[in-house]
Amino acid sequence: MTEHHLAVRRTARYYTLGQLTDKTRHVWFALHGYGQLAQYFIRRFDVMDPEDTFIVAPEGLSRFYLDGQYEKIGASWMTRVDRQHEIEDGIGYLNALWDGIFRERSTEGLTIHLLGFSQGAAQACRWLEAGHIRVDRLILWAGFFPHGLQELISAERLTGVEALYVYGEQDEYLIEIADTEAYLAKIQADAPQIRLHPYAGTHSVDRTVLQQLVAVNIR
Repeated sequence: MTEHHLAVRRTARYYTLGQLTDKTRHVWFALHGYGQLAQYFIRRFDVMDPEDTFIVAPEGLSRFYLDGQYEKIGASWMTRVDRQHEIEDGIGYLNALWDGIFRERSTEGLTIHLLGFSQGAAQACRWLEAGHIRVDRLILWAGFFPHGLQELISAERLTGVEALYVYGEQDEYLIEIADTEAYLAKIQADAPQIRLHPYAGTHSVDRTVLQQLVAVNIR
């Protein structure tokens, strides 16, 4: 048996909130977590001002049923099967999305925020590390990095980037880690410029916390 690979064309889906206009000052790219869909994930960002903020929520290329009744559907950025090709396909898709969004308007004068939630946090790191985009703020929300951040993004790539690791203190996945303090310390050791932002909450994008981050929009 011989394994082969064939590059094919895919149709990706993404959602937006607001419009990219001359009044836009902030653009957010919001990457959902495992088993979520962009159309629902983007609703968490309705706390932002549509006059000066444009939100883009891409959806992972792989969709699947979440229940035995085939009713609930989610999406994933990658699995461990054929891992490297899934990573490359995902980054290529996001790069094409970036180019499409900014085809008629440059990023000059815009503050770019990249937020990745849960599995989307790792995808956000890989995307930024690939070097095609530039961001002013990187928000890793409830991401799980079993081997630390170094395998996903270099500290040098975060130069000049406001980086935050946001997590709920009651996050059901985080509290399963044997030594949470060591885990968080490893994240900061890998990326000394990253700031930890804990809050009282679980494994979700909390609108109140998101509003707090918006309130301290850089620039």
